[in-house]
Amino acid sequence: MKRLLYLAMAALVAMLILVPTAMAQDVTTQVKQEMTVEKDLPKSGGVGPGTLVLPAGALLLGAGVLGYAVLRRR
Repeated sequence: MKRLLYLAMAALVAMLILVPTAMAQDVTTQVKQEMTVEKDLPKSGGVGPGTLVLPAGALLLGAGVLGYAVLRRR
């Protein structure tokens, strides 16, 4: 159980490091494509809700595993 907890926390930390980098690459790609067309205004509003579902789910799962492990020890 302890190894599973360590694995879940390592995955969460890796996601916290890698997801912003991947999102930044996606944003710069969109900006480059929009700059070629001068008539259209650039899209505004930030990231969509679909891109936040996986990190939020991983955070909830990690918190649940951590909470279960803490309650199990008592």
